[in-house]
Amino acid sequence: MRIPQRRIGRDGPATGVLSLGSWHTYDRMDFREAVSLLQTAIEAGITLFDVGVYGLPGAPPVFTDVLFSAMVRAAGLRREDYLLSAKLWLEGYPEHSLRAQLENAFFRAGVSHADLVILGDLRRDDTDLHALVTDLAALHSAGLIGQWGVNNWSASAIKEVHGFAVADGVPGPAIAQLKYSVARRSIPDGEPFSSVFSRGVSLQASDVFEGGVLLGKGGRQVGRDPGDVRQRIADSAASLAKVAASVGATPAQLCLAFTLTHPANTTTLFGATSVKQLEDNLAAVALVERVGAADLRALVEPFWADRDAVDPEGP
Repeated sequence: MRIPQRRIGRDGPATGVLSLGSWHTYDRMDFREAVSLLQTAIEAGITLFDVGVYGLPGAPPVFTDVLFSAMVRAAGLRREDYLLSAKLWLEGYPEHSLRAQLENAFFRAGVSHADLVILGDLRRDDTDLHALVTDLAALHSAGLIGQWGVNNWSASAIKEVHGFAVADGVPGPAIAQLKYSVARRSIPDGEPFSSVFSRGVSLQASDVFEGGVLLGKGGRQVGRDPGDVRQRIADSAASLAKVAASVGATPAQLCLAFTLTHPANTTTLFGATSVKQLEDNLAAVALVERVGAADLRALVEPFWADRDAVDPEGP
């Protein structure tokens, strides 16, 4: 079964409702298994691959994007067979240009363009958002990027860059990559982001397993903890597993299926380290159809951990 396809933004390419990320994933896999994983994903209709590199100064070097390039070649894929999503970090902007950063990412991944770029967290108050929109428009005009989006920005910041883009007649944000899970719902489900989505900005659900915490796992690097609710999430894992079993699903399938019920969600980003894990997770699509979106959302309502714990406006 091929998974359904949805469009990125108003006029972007269609992609599968599930997409694969690689936060150090391919670094930890047998290469042959990684190639099989890629082939299985493509055959199932997963076409968007996020190969952003998350590295810290002094940490061991990361090669997941370089490995992805080798996986593509070994799988015999053409560039038009898949969509590439790359990350652009703003900590050094504008002193270090987006173009230089992008060209380095292309060199490592063995490509000449990105179908989507996601701007990292907006941590500096002095970032010139209008200049950012202008620079991204130049990258688009040069054929280096297709669509662009943002990662965990506030609703007001997204509206601001959208306004600049409309006024200048250039491409604006097409997608917002947000933490969204059975536990973290307040921001994507809140009124501020409903207004963002009404402007044609899609949702890309990410961190859907809370780094494995929702699945009763731990020990790997996990992102920020808005609202300081991670322990509450960890404490709910056993109950979540029982609810999943009650509908004949795994916890991972239930977590993924929930995100697919959001009306603005174009695609849900997750990682997999084996073909079997990927195939199991693909069953989340059928779970939504079998249980129904409304019933599924009601089923996981008790696991909403960040209700009233975070500002729905976002970071």
